[in-house]
Amino acid sequence: MGLRTPQQYVDSLKDGRSVYYRGEPVADVTTHPVIKKAVHHACLDYEMAEDPATRELSIVQEGGDVYSRYYKIPASTDDLLKRSQLIEAATALGKTLVVLVKEIGTDALFALHRVARDMDRKYESDYLQRVQAFYRHCRDNDLTISVAQTDVKGDRSQGPLTQPHPDYYTRIVERRADGIVVRGAKIHTSCTTNTNELIVLPTRAMSEGDADYALAFAIPVNTPGVKLVASPYGGAPKAEFDAPLSADRKMMETITIFDDVFVPWDRVFMAGEHDFAGAMALGFVEYHRFTAVSYKLPLVDALIGSALLMADLNGIARAAHVRDKLIWLISYAETLRALTDMAAIRGRADEAGIYAPDALTTNMAKYHFAHNYHEALQHVQDIAGGMLVTGPGVEDFANPDTGDLLRKYLGGRAGIDGELRTRAMNMVSDLTTGDFGGYHAVLAIHAEGSLEAEKLMISRAYDSRRTLEYAKKLAGLA
Repeated sequence: MGLRTPQQYVDSLKDGRSVYYRGEPVADVTTHPVIKKAVHHACLDYEMAEDPATRELSIVQEGGDVYSRYYKIPASTDDLLKRSQLIEAATALGKTLVVLVKEIGTDALFALHRVARDMDRKYESDYLQRVQAFYRHCRDNDLTISVAQTDVKGDRSQGPLTQPHPDYYTRIVERRADGIVVRGAKIHTSCTTNTNELIVLPTRAMSEGDADYALAFAIPVNTPGVKLVASPYGGAPKAEFDAPLSADRKMMETITIFDDVFVPWDRVFMAGEHDFAGAMALGFVEYHRFTAVSYKLPLVDALIGSALLMADLNGIARAAHVRDKLIWLISYAETLRALTDMAAIRGRADEAGIYAPDALTTNMAKYHFAHNYHEALQHVQDIAGGMLVTGPGVEDFANPDTGDLLRKYLGGRAGIDGELRTRAMNMVSDLTTGDFGGYHAVLAIHAEGSLEAEKLMISRAYDSRRTLEYAKKLAGLA
């Protein structure tokens, strides 16, 4: 089929998928008052491929094939850098909200290629062949893909087998000649209301007794038995004046339920190989945390820009404490950018030539971003002022009794009236407070892995032997 238009993408979502929003079934996600915002937002990937200004970055031409750059299997540092640049550019156009309908799915596909080869070597299976066929299907038809990895988990102190009931982790409940039947639920599943395909991955390492939970597969989102319960968070109607970033765009999150779902064998990529469940989970995370730090770059740029803007409008740009906060914000953002680039530069290929970003540097970047994010918010909000949450609405400026008075009394430095300053405040408020700002703040801590998970990966990925031996040598103990 080749590259799709934005309208072809929208039309592909009218497929009878089972979506629920606030207890009601959704007949058409493309016209639903909330979910259609997510559909509109996801069109960015297709619009960028058509726009001359972004087309070269957005697509790959190899021989006679033309396809989305997201599907380019990294074969060099340059491939990783261009992927990061594309993710950053798309997120910037999305007003700091990542698109994610191709990014996350291809993160999973790259990991599946690498781990399937190892499983085939040990078990004489044909998983890699299946992964490659699915990859070509998605790439050549320009499909969107979401990923369901995080199980609902139940009692977090227990593994899959010792839970209060057996379905807190997604599992195989039946093996048939033509495929498997799976049951369970995954949580925090981004974009699933408006993607074409869904990849399911294990969430953790598994023991031999957990074999039925060691599971990876892909299915169309409209597969019978798949039920998407969409989160209503951030779904209240918004005016552009009050929420200039989030009024017209959204990312949907779902609890994705597998109610005895049939998966044919050609879409099954792991079915009981428990010793590879951990490698599959971590393999995906290697790529997805690189995606994460790439899409955080427009967000930290927006924080710096917001601080600069409000310092100017408030007339405090030359204050020493403001300068100190701006220097901190610039260092925070540019350290993240440098670490993101270095993760690509330090990337290495596996035996098949598939590059992965450096795990140590990627996790350092993600930890740096997440650990310092709330301090960044503190600095921006301090510079902006309390009107982030106490300002008037657009209707108050339209009212002849109050409009001119508000323009007078809410002004800033010379030449800045109250309406202009309020518009700027509302942008910063949308970014740092309320449901959109809250969404960013929670994602900073929990998305793509917790702070503790990132610290653990930094510890694992760092080669302490080199520095230990150096210290021994300096001490004369070698």
